[in-house]
Amino acid sequence: MEQFAKNTIFKGLLKYAPIALLFISVLNEFDFNYLDLKYFSFNFPFILIFYWSLKKSESLGYGLIFIAGLINDVVVGFPMGISSLSYLLICGFTAYLRNITLRPNMLKDWVFFLLTTVFASSLSYSLLVLFFSFKLNYADLLVNLLFTFLFYGIFAYLFEIYNKLAFDKKDD
Repeated sequence: MEQFAKNTIFKGLLKYAPIALLFISVLNEFDFNYLDLKYFSFNFPFILIFYWSLKKSESLGYGLIFIAGLINDVVVGFPMGISSLSYLLICGFTAYLRNITLRPNMLKDWVFFLLTTVFASSLSYSLLVLFFSFKLNYADLLVNLLFTFLFYGIFAYLFEIYNKLAFDKKDD
């Protein structure tokens, strides 16, 4: 009986890990300056929000995603709401993909992720440039989009393993 209680508590904590990971990733705006890798960055919250909104939409709430975006704006120094808008656009795109998909396919999800990130990033960066007069380095933005797209496959595979561990069929 004690093993069952420990297993249930552990599984309960595992279900909240995507939320914790989202808030850790927006609070920890990491870069690789200490490695002297100038052109290496990726947007982990985009990957996290896209995957979990697509596969387990109930694991991340839209309100929590909005709050995470506000926190990201404070950490990065963007005007309030820019990241939240991008994150909620990703949620909208994933809701659309989830509703039209009959048979999930990793390759199709990956291509749709590219289109989603390009649209969300373009909109947010356009708002930053047009309305807030931010100076942006477009080469850095393209590199960020490229690495975000490439790392989606790796993280989707890792999240799928985690999904099988934390959300087994008995819990649904």
